[in-house]
Parts: sequence; structure tokens; C-alpha cells
Amino acid sequence: MSSNLESVKETLVFLGKSLFTLLEALLFQVIPKPQKNVAGEIVLITGAGSGLGRLLALQFARLGSVLVLWDVNKEANEETLRIAQEAGATRAHAYTCDCSQKEEVYRVADQVKREVGDVSILINNAGIVTGKKFLECPDDLMEKSLDVNFKAHLWMYKAFLPTMIANNHGHLVCISSSAGLVGVNGLADYCASKFAALGFAESMFIETFAQNQKGIKTTIVCPFFIKTGMFEGCTTKCPTLLPILDPEYAVRKIVQAILQEKLYVYIPKFLYFIMFLKSFLPIETGMLIADYLGVFHVMDGFTGQKKKTQR
Repeated sequence: MSSNLESVKETLVFLGKSLFTLLEALLFQVIPKPQKNVAGEIVLITGAGSGLGRLLALQFARLGSVLVLWDVNKEANEETLRIAQEAGATRAHAYTCDCSQKEEVYRVADQVKREVGDVSILINNAGIVTGKKFLECPDDLMEKSLDVNFKAHLWMYKAFLPTMIANNHGHLVCISSSAGLVGVNGLADYCASKFAALGFAESMFIETFAQNQKGIKTTIVCPFFIKTGMFEGCTTKCPTLLPILDPEYAVRKIVQAILQEKLYVYIPKFLYFIMFLKSFLPIETGMLIADYLGVFHVMDGFTGQKKKTQR
């Protein structure tokens, strides 16, 4: 009898908490969720030398954060540092680091801890794209894509997560991609790396949650192609539903999601609908929709960046 009562109690508590979380989520669809203050927070951005990374640095500079900028390209990274200082960053530091090299990540991470302090917001943004069909992609480029887009996240977490856990304070941000949600023709290696990055970030969110590490937040970002030059030449058949994103717009959405501590942010919102359809439609119907949206041909005109850089 007592075991039955305990079971009923657990069920009622579960239903009550579930209802509360659903009502809270609905409320925040109507009323904007409060944004946290990141002034003074140490924000590390990989791939800060250009594109999305540079724009993220400028946004956090305006918010009063301490910037730690990492990029493999020293000159480009120092240019970001200069621009961030002009935008109001009072404390900003640039480090040259190839995030695909584990020992280099650990070495520079130790340097950051000594010279700047404990990183509290880690944005894994560095990325490369080969833009080649699978059988045409050289092995070394494929390995580099996985090393930069996915494996680097492992080494960054290993370097900075322990201190976040010790402080019960931190935010892990994964810049994945819409190509980490659905496969794309001509992007097999990139999709593999972005699926892996998303899966890893999601698993680490579950791991910290299960261990009651409530001070550790996670945000996983999945944008469609952004006009940063990385996907130069790519096109969209349906710009209303799947537009090539303006970088400034994408960065505003990403920073807003971080400040509101959202777990997932898909840009544009049509991607949420795509994922809903993917969960139950027959594969034949899904392929018809993909063909109608022109998804099979988005990479046909790809030229990419003239200089090989980490985003």
C-alpha cells in the first residue's frame, strides 16, 4: 500500500512540474525572457579573426565583457582586437591558436588562465568547410574539417569546463549549423562534424544536468548559411523560408539566446518546422519537400572563401 502511495505521489509531482515548465515556456513566448548581465564575464570566442566570431566579439564588447579572442590567423585576430577596443572593450586579449591541435589548445588555455582569469562563457565558433562531395574530398581536408568543427570542442571543454564546475558558473556555447540537423548534398564531412558537435554539446548538457551542476548553462546554435564568405556562392531557392542570413541579424539572435540562456536556437525559425516534419514524415515525402525547397542544389555554386581561415 505504501509503495502504491509513493508511486502516486511521484506521478503527481512529475505532472505538476511538467505543467509548470510548459506554462513557463508558453509565458516566455508572450513575455520576453529576462536577460542576464554579462558585464565583467570572461568570454572566450574561437575563430574570432573574421565573420561570425568577429561580430560576436563586438557584441560582447558592447555588453562590457572581458574578451579572449582565439584564431589561427594572428593578423586577423589582432584586427578583431583593435575593432573590439574601438567598440568599447576595456579588457580584450588576442591569442593565436589552432583549435584542432589538442596540445596547443591546452597550452594556450593555461596561458589564458594565468594572464586573464577563469573563462565563464566559452563560444566554440571556429569552423571550416571543404565544400566538396565526399568522394572528391581529400582525406587530409576531411580530417581537418572534423578536427576543427568537432574535435576542438572536446579539447576546449576539457580545458575550461572543470573550472566552471568548481565555480558552479559557466556557459557553453556550440555554434553548430542547420547542416548539423539535416544532411546536405555536397557537405558530407561538414554535416558529420556539425552533427557531432551538436550531439556532444547536447550530451554534455545532459551530463551537467544529471550531476545537478545547475550553474553550467548550454546554448546550441543551428543557423542556415550566413553571409560571412564561408559559404560564398551558395544559393537558396526559397529566400522567404530559408534565407541566406545577414551576419548582424544572426549574431543578434545568437547573443540574445545566450543572454536568455536558451538551450536551442535555430535560425530561421522555419528550421523548427523542418525538424518537426522530419520526425514523422515518410522519407519519400521528405525528399519531395527538400527538392521543392531546392536543398539538393544549395552547394552547386559554392566557391567559398579565397583564403583558408577558421570562421
